[in-house]
Amino acid sequence: MSWITEVEVSEAEGKLAENYAALIKQRGKVSNILKVHSLNPDAMENHLDLYMTIMFGKSGLSRAEREAIAVVVSANNDCAYCVNHHAEALRRYVKDEDVLAVLMAADGLETLEPRLSNIVRHAEKLTTAPGAMTESDLGELRTVGLSDGDILDLSLIVGYFNFVNRIAMGLGVAFSDEELSGYRDD
Repeated sequence: MSWITEVEVSEAEGKLAENYAALIKQRGKVSNILKVHSLNPDAMENHLDLYMTIMFGKSGLSRAEREAIAVVVSANNDCAYCVNHHAEALRRYVKDEDVLAVLMAADGLETLEPRLSNIVRHAEKLTTAPGAMTESDLGELRTVGLSDGDILDLSLIVGYFNFVNRIAMGLGVAFSDEELSGYRDD
């Protein structure tokens, strides 16, 4: 549910019906953040392509690191929808509730293990103070083993979640416990 009209899966036709069918086949269901795109199926398709590439494509960043970036960016933007969605996904990889709490609050990030700490603190700075970024910020990432390709992936994920957070918050995209669970993660 959101503040704008959405086309239900059962009412979709044409390209939108194809997009919905592909989402259900690939992910098990249609998330509300994608359903809000139902009035523009081309944007939905392009959005999903970018998401799948940066979150599931080949990268030196692990799936856990990618989900942690999503959670920290979203926490810094106060986007409850994305924090909850991606914390749920992160629980598949991180079993430590204290670590999850730090990431979901984006508070105490310096207490995490060094690689994850540097990654999420970089994501936080790029989200909250992009004009303060300097080349030296990349050096901290390189010291924990990130390649330039990994740094690009990190920046793409940060940019993507800042974009998605604004869609979710600007259009009132809501979540429920039922909507948060049951996605395929492949």
